[in-house]
Amino acid sequence: MLVKTYASSVYGIESITVTVEVKVTSGTKYYIVGLPDSAIKESLQRIESAIQSAGFRMPRQKIVVNLAPADIRKEGSAYDLAIALAILGASGQLQTEKLNDFLILGELSLDGGIQPIKGALPIAIQAKQDGFKGLILPEDNAREAAIVSDLQVYGVENIAEVISFIDGKMPLEETYVDPRKEFQKNINNYESDFSDVSGQANIKRALEIAAAGGHNVILIGPPGSGKTMLAKRLPTILPPLNLHESLETTKIHSVAGRLAATESLMTVRPFRSPHHTISDVALVGGGANPQPGEISLAHHGVLFLDEMPEFKRSVLEVMRQPLEERKITISRARLTVDYPASFMLIASMNPCPCGYYNHPEKDCICSPGIVQKYLSKISGPLLDRIDLHIEVTPVDFNELSLSGQSENSATVRERVIEAREKQSDRFIAHQEVHCNAQMEDRMVREICQVSASGQALLKSAMERLGLSARAYNRILKVSRTIADLEGSKDIENEHLAEAIQYRSLDRESWAG
Repeated sequence: MLVKTYASSVYGIESITVTVEVKVTSGTKYYIVGLPDSAIKESLQRIESAIQSAGFRMPRQKIVVNLAPADIRKEGSAYDLAIALAILGASGQLQTEKLNDFLILGELSLDGGIQPIKGALPIAIQAKQDGFKGLILPEDNAREAAIVSDLQVYGVENIAEVISFIDGKMPLEETYVDPRKEFQKNINNYESDFSDVSGQANIKRALEIAAAGGHNVILIGPPGSGKTMLAKRLPTILPPLNLHESLETTKIHSVAGRLAATESLMTVRPFRSPHHTISDVALVGGGANPQPGEISLAHHGVLFLDEMPEFKRSVLEVMRQPLEERKITISRARLTVDYPASFMLIASMNPCPCGYYNHPEKDCICSPGIVQKYLSKISGPLLDRIDLHIEVTPVDFNELSLSGQSENSATVRERVIEAREKQSDRFIAHQEVHCNAQMEDRMVREICQVSASGQALLKSAMERLGLSARAYNRILKVSRTIADLEGSKDIENEHLAEAIQYRSLDRESWAG
């Protein structure tokens, strides 16, 4: 007898439906075909033990399992439950009428328990598109999948529950989640706040500009000056995720297996802070079975690289293309997957190996040339993609002892949202551009026009401060953001002047 069940396979952040065909005939061997990996080939022992634990028998006949389409490689243990039900149906131990209505996924334990899977959200989206009535999957993944409306989602704990449901002997409790209610429940629910930081008003102003325009930032300062503390609070002043961004971010974390059983939707912007020993693949994604890397897990959020010069140069260089294209394409012999990677980069670094170059009180002990050598660990092309270079100085005791006088994140975020709304209106005809930082050179020339006196100011700054040519467009973009925050239609000279001071590392004399 031939029986079909339906499972799903995730590639990138999308999924395709896999038909599990099982035929039980005379003979004694077990065959599984359709490009299965080792985890699927080993499923026979798990399936046999789980079936017996549920009080059923494993057929002692020839069993052929085909995973279609057969030319796409299948990976992982999520097919266990679908194969087990198809075997029971093909051997006449289970009614098969309901099997065509559901997408079925789950890894089986030897006692019949069902373990969590990865990628439940993209699988649920695909199930709805393919016209399935519902989805049967592990209990831990049920809330995540139930975000998709008009799809029956049943979370199960063991194979016995599924068999009773398919046989019509026992109903399953459907999992309901209201996406909009879930989205609003924890929106902007951050543990930290800008008001936690004493002093550093000029650095907060720079981070507000970065948040308003989506600009990448590098903080340069001695140890203990508050670089990490400030960076961790940047997501709290970014505009809230909209529902589309939330779903897209949740899909990535779902595929990576990073969502807890209690979570169904990510409602706050992600903040990723990898250690400097991270590998190229872990940062951008990839592997034999491609998985999203840190830049994709930071999608619609912030990627923080603490002590940037300590990262391997090859790791930093692989970020150059994703920073421009806002996605990463991973190509393998058999498949190519795209992961979105639209993130804000915030990096921090000491000004020199000892950490005290340009310190107002402590002397730098680094020998001549060491400061420039340390800075050169970050390549020019990568530095070119960072709009704001901010020098952070230590906070003195008087500022540290003051309390209750600093703006909170909610107040700053309101100004940022207002500036972003102006940019949304400006770029309404450009679907790929959402903020000033994403403008191409041609758009900068059209949108960021300055007066004759402004041009003279720019020329003077570039000559007197030794600014490089690449700083020109960056200054114009940041100036446009400052004008948006001030509610100004045109870029004024004071906006240009403020933007110029955020190009510290472009100054030829900075590490001279």
